[in-house]
Amino acid sequence: MTSFGDTNQASSSVSSGELAPAAGITAEIADQYKLALRYADDTTVDDMDLGAKLREHLRIFNKRKWLILAIAAAVLMIGTVRTLMTIPLYTSTIRLQIDRNVAKIVDGGSLTPVEGTDMEFLRTQYELLQSRSLAERVATAAKLADDPSFFRRRQFSIIAAIKSLVAPRRENAPPSTRNLIDAATGIVQQNLAVKPVAGSRLVDLSYSDPNPARSQRIASAYADAFIASNLDKRFEANAYAKTFLEDQIKQLKLRLEKSEKAMIDFAEKKKIVTVNQNSSIAEADLDTANAALSTVTSERIRNEQLWRQVENSDAISLPQFLSNQVIDGLRAKRNELVANYQEKLETFKPGYPVMIQISNKIAEIDKQLAAEVKTIRASLHGAYESSLSQENELKSRVEKLRNEVLDVQKRSIEYNILKREVDTNRDLYNGLLQRFKEVDVAGGAGSNNIFIVDKANLPGAPSSPRLLSSMLIFLLLGSGSGLGFAYLLEKLDDVIDSIEEAERIAGLATLGIIPFVKSQSAVELELDDARSALSEAYRSLCTSLQFATTRGMPKSLLVTSAAASEGKSITSLAITQHFARLGLKVLLIDADMRNPSLHKLLRADNAIGLSSYLIGTCTPPEAIQKTEIPNLAFLPSGPLPPNAADVLSTSRLTSMLSISLEVFDLVIIDGPPVLGIADAPLLSNAAEATVFVIGAGIARIGSVRGALKRLNIAKSPLIGSVVTRFDAKRAGYGYGRYGYGYAYGYGYGLTYGEQAFSRAKKAPRLDPQLETAANSEAPS
Repeated sequence: MTSFGDTNQASSSVSSGELAPAAGITAEIADQYKLALRYADDTTVDDMDLGAKLREHLRIFNKRKWLILAIAAAVLMIGTVRTLMTIPLYTSTIRLQIDRNVAKIVDGGSLTPVEGTDMEFLRTQYELLQSRSLAERVATAAKLADDPSFFRRRQFSIIAAIKSLVAPRRENAPPSTRNLIDAATGIVQQNLAVKPVAGSRLVDLSYSDPNPARSQRIASAYADAFIASNLDKRFEANAYAKTFLEDQIKQLKLRLEKSEKAMIDFAEKKKIVTVNQNSSIAEADLDTANAALSTVTSERIRNEQLWRQVENSDAISLPQFLSNQVIDGLRAKRNELVANYQEKLETFKPGYPVMIQISNKIAEIDKQLAAEVKTIRASLHGAYESSLSQENELKSRVEKLRNEVLDVQKRSIEYNILKREVDTNRDLYNGLLQRFKEVDVAGGAGSNNIFIVDKANLPGAPSSPRLLSSMLIFLLLGSGSGLGFAYLLEKLDDVIDSIEEAERIAGLATLGIIPFVKSQSAVELELDDARSALSEAYRSLCTSLQFATTRGMPKSLLVTSAAASEGKSITSLAITQHFARLGLKVLLIDADMRNPSLHKLLRADNAIGLSSYLIGTCTPPEAIQKTEIPNLAFLPSGPLPPNAADVLSTSRLTSMLSISLEVFDLVIIDGPPVLGIADAPLLSNAAEATVFVIGAGIARIGSVRGALKRLNIAKSPLIGSVVTRFDAKRAGYGYGRYGYGYAYGYGYGLTYGEQAFSRAKKAPRLDPQLETAANSEAPS
């Protein structure tokens, strides 16, 4: 290479007006960066929509699919082997009906307590079915202690097999019958399943055993034992009640006899005689007298009323007179004579003999009527006097009897006490005697509230293990474990692999996605091939850089990264080559004075360079070299200084960039990594814009955040990030989303010139309203 002289100063600047930055563009880029960072911070994993979340889960699955499949296959294999080594079990089921109330053969004969509600009662019965006492009863009834095959191991155990091989066999004494019954009881309890039928009083008892006939036998024995246990409980309750009632009846019988004897002795002593259970003779006479007095008094009142009506009245029209037949006949004759007299009075005078004769007959009838009325009055008066006399006599009798009854009652107070005691003892004795008879009858009736609905069946096929079901369960278990482990590794993995993760961690818009190339020689070949995926990716990056700000691409651009080997040097070279091929004069500066590499890629001399100019040993034209690529000039790093930060902090760096921008249309600076050294923040302050390179599969979350924090503190004008070494398969995207070539569609990730940012990051730079908001938020 030859030195770059004055010939470059006369070179034409093709399309340089499109890239020329306006004054104060650095502040504008900083404002744009703040706006983009605000939008990026707002877009987190929690803010993703459902589709984005599903795509993220699918990416994790694709990334860890071989691990997930390996874990699922291992668990499936272990589960299948375990299932095949398990001894088949046969299940026999018997259905019972458990009624809360017993069919009453004798009313009140049952003495067994009943729980408060149906649910409590049924739950009590279910617990009794699973009790150890019932299992022991079944083991004894089925004679399981005498069956050696019943105690064989039912599941294969690796630990037990190893112990049997390693541990020496010891001759132990044969177990006792009690120990065998206890062991059989435990096995019976473990293999019993109680399944209530919802919404009914039915319950299914299922027992599993390697022998189908024994399974049926034990299931039937369980039902029989439960029924027998329930009957025994009732018999025990009735027997206890019968014994208790017998003792109480004997005591009450003695008390009744004693109280009756005391009552009779007292009645003889006090001469008290009762005609019935509740009254004495004096009381009976008093009741009779009172009834007679009531009748006589009513009669006297009636007779008195009849007498008082006729006593002072002369009228013959009273009911007492009108009801008399004699008076009624006389009145009829008198009315006939009066009518005859009035008829003849029209012809004859009152002194006429005929008229006088009729008048005499009427007077005679009036005399007869007066005599008859007098007779009736005397009769009514006599009846009244007789009733009054009888009433007075009965009143005297009642008064005398009342005194006698009071005397008897005074003498019967103690008698009544004795009588009540006799009645009480007699009632208690009769009640207990009746209850005793009911319990005796009910105890021998054998009432039961448990019935067998379906008898135990003889299983024809094993119920467990089920190979297909077990394999499906273990497959689901293995898949779930694999997915859980994959998500755990994803959470613990701090290496940035995906585009979304890079944007979320860095908070920067992704300007370009550079694919992974295996070797350095392959990178050079890919860059030389204009149709390669690598070249297309860098062309897309350069297009995004042209739209990085509203005024075009900055004239000086720093390319840096968090750590080494993330692809920043190749990115700087590719950007430079692209714009040089467009006819722009581009200067590529290797500012990495710790570990320079661009002079090797361009096969240039590194004897003098940037460090030489900064320490004042040469001028820029002496350090800048021509390259084989037209319009591309190269400024190597030069000899490595002892303290690069001190060299870069001088004003000669800013002066050199100002001079270069007067000659070149674009200056690209390949800077050192940010972490560990102060070179990158110094270079970012000198450049008009900074692009941050993130190496997929290399960059770590902590390193990226730390590097961006240092750049942010240094007020670096970051405009976006570039994801390099991106492998879609390794990131978990597969081939459908970030493919390149005819099989997957033209373009690499983002179509050429279509988008500058992914995940809607172009809005802050193209929307005038957002630009105005950013300018209003930026400090003045």
